[in-house]
Amino acid sequence: MKLLLLVNESASSVTARARVVIHKSLAADHDVTVAETTRQGHAARLAQGAVSKGIDVVVVLGGDGTVNETANGLAGTATALGVLPGGSTNVFARTIGMTNDPIEATGELLAALSKPGGGIERVGLGNAAGRRFLFHCGIGFDAAVVEAVERRSNLKRYLGHTFFAYSALRTWAAGYDRHHPHFSVSVLDTSGMETVVDGGFFAIVLNTSPYTYLGDRAFDLVPEVGLRTPLGVVTLRSISVPVLAMVASRTLRRSDDPSARARPGATLFRNPSKGSVSKNVVSVTVQAAASGTFPYQLDGEPMAEVQRLDLSWEPDVLGLVVPDLRGARYLQVKKGPPEP
Repeated sequence: MKLLLLVNESASSVTARARVVIHKSLAADHDVTVAETTRQGHAARLAQGAVSKGIDVVVVLGGDGTVNETANGLAGTATALGVLPGGSTNVFARTIGMTNDPIEATGELLAALSKPGGGIERVGLGNAAGRRFLFHCGIGFDAAVVEAVERRSNLKRYLGHTFFAYSALRTWAAGYDRHHPHFSVSVLDTSGMETVVDGGFFAIVLNTSPYTYLGDRAFDLVPEVGLRTPLGVVTLRSISVPVLAMVASRTLRRSDDPSARARPGATLFRNPSKGSVSKNVVSVTVQAAASGTFPYQLDGEPMAEVQRLDLSWEPDVLGLVVPDLRGARYLQVKKGPPEP
């Protein structure tokens, strides 16, 4: 197969040694070209160029932001995406079952490529105002935290999850209005039912699950969401300490123990005044309160603040190289254990 190895040298886990080992491993059985991203948006353009050259798979060695850009360049084409974890968290690579080590993950990728059809499956993406996202769109408080982290990306590279936790606490304490609602959320599901949730402080539109990872623990907000299902939407109507603690306690699980599933999303909020969960969602509209604006982020990349955001689900829009066995379960509807 013809592969483009797309490398983000500035990503947290990318080293010169890893790059050499990965290139040699891929080139043993495939025709491999290497390209480096040098600026924002570059990965999408390199991916589009790969499509025009008849490349079969673009393999990304980088973080979630680089993977997102590449997916946007490949969506709707016959060229597939392969993912190797090169960032600090690597949410998408881990979501599809990749080992969180780029060299070990290369072996998993090669095993998938050796299967009939190259282990490529068509998967769905979320779309927010014309830009696709692979795993989630964060709105409100979540996006404010991501923006605070990205303002000091050098610390993110070296401190990792510690800096995320610090930024979340600082944003909660002084950087985000916790007293006045920021937006309303309107969702349309596959049955044609529309649901409106007002008074939102924090919303997550999920294309797959988990929402993110904290070390080896996954935040499984809506376990039923997968790459072949419509979107899931979680809206928090409060970001008080008790509400955030409740959400964390009900959704955290060890990422190396897939049997320890979180409860199904419908049971996340027993009190609707605290929040809401919607599943099988095909479109979402988020509208700012009064004449204000709200921040949002896509796959961990902050976007400009807006007054309104329209999102939708695009099924079967991207070819994805899926690792054998473990990754396959993320292509199906995932079910949590029965409510005790």
